[in-house]
Amino acid sequence: MKMKLYQLVGKRIRALREAKGLSQEEFAAMCDLHRTYIGGIERGERNITLDTLQTIAETLKVSPIDLLKGWGSDV
Repeated sequence: MKMKLYQLVGKRIRALREAKGLSQEEFAAMCDLHRTYIGGIERGERNITLDTLQTIAETLKVSPIDLLKGWGSDV
């Protein structure tokens, strides 16, 4: 079964967050979002807005396009 885009984006966000050594709680605070919301995004349970995608990308210091890489394959 093919993953949906928001599931792939969530996996990518988690990988980049972990690579920076940030906990979900630290990362959520930096994004001004709730920790459980970040968890939902990373698990592919949330279909986020473009504004949230941009906020997360800026916090990770990547472009929003970097978060979309891997579409059509596993991240």
